[in-house]
Amino acid sequence: MRWYLSGPMTGLPDFNRAAFHAAAARIRAAGHEVLNPAELCPPGISWKQAMAIDLAALETAEGVITLPGWERSRGARIEVQRAPQQGLPVHALRHWLQMRHDARSAQELEYD
Repeated sequence: MRWYLSGPMTGLPDFNRAAFHAAAARIRAAGHEVLNPAELCPPGISWKQAMAIDLAALETAEGVITLPGWERSRGARIEVQRAPQQGLPVHALRHWLQMRHDARSAQELEYD
């Protein structure tokens, strides 16, 4: 599945790239593709330019995973608002990781 990461960047140290990269690594480790704004947007572009890139990427996603603090980000709120309009599920990262763990545990039980 191709997940789009949505979270706060503007006003945070190094645009919160460490949190985006850490989340992307965990999602990729579970075998999924990640559309990571911290990788998609080159340094030095304007907020408007970044949103154009991010919203274009969102159009190709199959779901959205939010990082903590997304509610305080104007861009992330726009992304999360658009997701259901595109028929995309939206999950908080913590919830998604818990669901993955539960699904993995259930799958392991099937083979016991």
